[in-house]
Amino acid sequence: MTRTTASCCGTPARDGDPVTEIPEPIQRDLDAKGGLSALEKRLPSQKKLEERCRIYHALSDPIRLRILYTIRDQPLCVCVINRFMRLSGSKLSYHLNILNESGLAAREYDGNWVIYSITERGRRLLQCTEQAGK
Repeated sequence: MTRTTASCCGTPARDGDPVTEIPEPIQRDLDAKGGLSALEKRLPSQKKLEERCRIYHALSDPIRLRILYTIRDQPLCVCVINRFMRLSGSKLSYHLNILNESGLAAREYDGNWVIYSITERGRRLLQCTEQAGK
C-alpha cells in the first residue's frame, strides 16, 4: 500500500485532510486519469444529484409508476386517472404533485379541469425502467 495525502494525487491537501492509504494499482490508475482532482471534477454537482434524487423518488412508488403508465398514451383529467388509481383526492394529488415537480408529468389547466400528461423525460425514463426489467 502507498501512504499518500490528497496532494500526492493532484489535489491540494487542506488542513485536517486525513492521510489516506491508496493501493498502488489504484493510485497509478488515478494518476493516469488526472488524479483525485480530475475525479472530483467528473462528479455531478450537488444540484444535479438532488435533481436525480427527485426523479428516483418519483419512480420509487408503484402508484406513481401506474399513473405514468396511465397517462403514457394520452393526456387525462384527474377524474379519469383516479378511475384507475381509486385513491382519495388528497392522496392522488400528493402523487401527481411529486410527478409534476420531478418533471415526469406536466399539469395543464382547462377551465375547471386539471389535465396531466407524461413529459418526454417521463416517457424516456419509463422506457429505461422497462428495458432494465427485461
